[in-house]
Amino acid sequence: MTFKRRHFLVGILLSGLVACGDSKFKSYSGPRVTRIDVYKSSRQMYLFSGNKVLKVYPFGLGFAPVGDKEFEGDGKTPEGLYYINRRNPDSRYHLSIGISYPDIQDVAEAQAKGLQVGSDIFIHGQGPEGRVLSQRKRDWTVGCIAVTDEQAEEIYAMVEDGTPIRILP
Repeated sequence: MTFKRRHFLVGILLSGLVACGDSKFKSYSGPRVTRIDVYKSSRQMYLFSGNKVLKVYPFGLGFAPVGDKEFEGDGKTPEGLYYINRRNPDSRYHLSIGISYPDIQDVAEAQAKGLQVGSDIFIHGQGPEGRVLSQRKRDWTVGCIAVTDEQAEEIYAMVEDGTPIRILP
């Protein structure tokens, strides 16, 4: 067997193995998600394309879900208009999609109260830790928006960086 043919066959074998694996990275070919609306009180997240709702997801919040996030460690999820600004494929919570909190106003409000503003707010899956915590209570994060791992995979595939996200009470 020639060197080129052997490498070709090994490549085919490896791609077949990868295709059989259960990848957390899904593909999405539907309409572009143009905004996300998060309703904290009803625990419903809506993904829109224009005015059309594409998907609705239930979720969990921070351990102190009522009210706007004021400082690091308060267990609240921020409220306001933000943007999807990063993603973490190696998140300890399966997959995570970053929210642009804090903005300039959030920083100013925390500083005016002499508090340290929070950071690292994400939409994320559960991962092993979250699966255990979510069995005990619905709101278990430190301020993030938690969905199931499967839902995180869908959202990760559907939502692009730069997408606006409105987080409402």
